[in-house]
Amino acid sequence: MLKGTEWFASDRPDDHMRPKTVNDMRRFIEGMPKAELHVHVEGTLEPALKLELARRNGIELPYRSVEEMRAAYDFDDLPSFLRVYYEGMSVLLTEQDFRDLTAAYLTRAHSQNVTYAEMFFDPQAHTARGVAFETVIRGIRRAQEEARASLGIRTRLIMCFLRDLSAQSAMATLEESRPYRDWIVGVGLDSDESGNPPIKFKAVFATARAQGFRLTMHCDVDQEDSTRHIWQTLDDIGVDRIDHGVNSLEDEALCAEIVRRGLALTVCPISNRCVAGSLKALEVRRMLEMGMRATVNSDDPAYFPGYMNENLVATWEAAELSREQIVQLAVNAFEASWAAPEEKLALRSELDDYVASQGAGRQGEPLVRG
Repeated sequence: MLKGTEWFASDRPDDHMRPKTVNDMRRFIEGMPKAELHVHVEGTLEPALKLELARRNGIELPYRSVEEMRAAYDFDDLPSFLRVYYEGMSVLLTEQDFRDLTAAYLTRAHSQNVTYAEMFFDPQAHTARGVAFETVIRGIRRAQEEARASLGIRTRLIMCFLRDLSAQSAMATLEESRPYRDWIVGVGLDSDESGNPPIKFKAVFATARAQGFRLTMHCDVDQEDSTRHIWQTLDDIGVDRIDHGVNSLEDEALCAEIVRRGLALTVCPISNRCVAGSLKALEVRRMLEMGMRATVNSDDPAYFPGYMNENLVATWEAAELSREQIVQLAVNAFEASWAAPEEKLALRSELDDYVASQGAGRQGEPLVRG
């Protein structure tokens, strides 16, 4: 139960039965300008669009309806999710497919007041199927440019390597990206972490750093050797950000080092609930209380049902976060983004203006630290 409120009927009432203060907080979260730093564009492929692309491309799927497809999204760990995730990519074949996929996500994100997004994409998952790197990135780029012009949403692209493939494959993909260097802000590492520690890709990430890319890596929740892997991202890779990283809380020295370096962690609560059995919302609150730069994101929202607003609301409710803490999460995301300095300043000003307009602080007096 939220502090300072009382339910009118039951422990889990419907929205119309909730205290006005709860509805006000929900509206505050929904209206707040947001940055999303951890979303896989392939993970935004909603069932309806997946079926449409399958029909367009003459691909047989083992589902006859959206409901049947959603019923099959029954996974309880990372490997079981990845099997469904990669199956879904089979419908993505043409530049138009990737454009439509990305445009659908950006339209949805805009409707939730996401003003800036950094999107992951997995080129190896497509080139391995015979889809050209150029086809993938040009389709995504078209949607980015269209959304900037029509919706005003600013975006960057992060190229992820699949950690269950070889380092040589990752290096080849890095080389393949050269003609599109200006379209990609950073590189990351995702897919099955088991037996694939960060250090496996040390040379690849060193090369990417030398080429001017920003660096991040997935350190998924409750994996084997989680804290050791997070240490590797710091000491052997030298990342600029950590994706997930919740298990850092198991090591006090590791947390202190993350704080010292000012590294952000991109936590994805609803996906945590699906693959790890818990939102890890209390862990998000603990991170904030420790001065860690936690952010909340949607990860693969078509598979873990919930975009930015749903993830923030779920975290607020489960961890009983204050409005100041919710705003801190938003501030952390804007400040940890890889937007250009002048762009970041404009984005942060939009957030500050919104917070001031909602009576959560006076203009010129920041509610939370930058």
